[in-house]
Amino acid sequence: MTDASKLRLGVNIDHVATLRNARGGAVPCPVRAALLAQEAGADGITAHLREDRRHIRDADIDALMDALAVPLNFEMAATDEMAQIALRLKPHAVCVVPEKREERTTEGGLDVVGSEPKLADYIAPLREAGSRVSIFIGADAAQIDAAARIGAAVIELHTGAYCDAHAEGRFDARDAELAALSEMATYAHSLGLEVHAGHGLTFDTVAPIAALPEVMELNIGHFLIGEAVFMGLAPAIAEMRRRMDAAR
Repeated sequence: MTDASKLRLGVNIDHVATLRNARGGAVPCPVRAALLAQEAGADGITAHLREDRRHIRDADIDALMDALAVPLNFEMAATDEMAQIALRLKPHAVCVVPEKREERTTEGGLDVVGSEPKLADYIAPLREAGSRVSIFIGADAAQIDAAARIGAAVIELHTGAYCDAHAEGRFDARDAELAALSEMATYAHSLGLEVHAGHGLTFDTVAPIAALPEVMELNIGHFLIGEAVFMGLAPAIAEMRRRMDAAR
């Protein structure tokens, strides 16, 4: 397998910050976790600066930009505040995600179709600043078409419904979700979009997604941070990497 075809692993360190913020203070440090993930073989680090700062804080993003040797994927809602931060820092990648204050986690993909002109204007300065713009969407052809029209370089397919169906033993639904993800990955690739995937992936669910040839990157966070409690962060990343490579 050549480097160009290697499936990349982005490690999301949001929930290290969740643990820190549960008690206050400075530990555990998400930047330390990011550096450990980098050392363990992560190809990139993902961090979501939410409007309510429930986990990652502004200072974390600044510190990550200073500390990392691998790319930072900066997840954010399409707000003026976040655009200003991204334009100041110019991270390698900006992933625009839907965000609702009452949600526990990102519940679905962004509705690009419903806000296409606004999003086109929103991402243009980010692209001009040199960041690769990714749009987090469901496996839906209309949304993929809209992402391509607004000039996104990347789409990240939301794998949450697939993972939830597996966890709940709804295997027909799981297989239907996987088929849709496969079809839409192929379709997005045909439009010239780079395809990433993520949300809810575990050791048990990663292989079928990793096996999709058009998918170039997986972003995985909550599960890896949870497994780190039991086996350590570096071994958890190594095991995820092993399963991804085996599936590929």
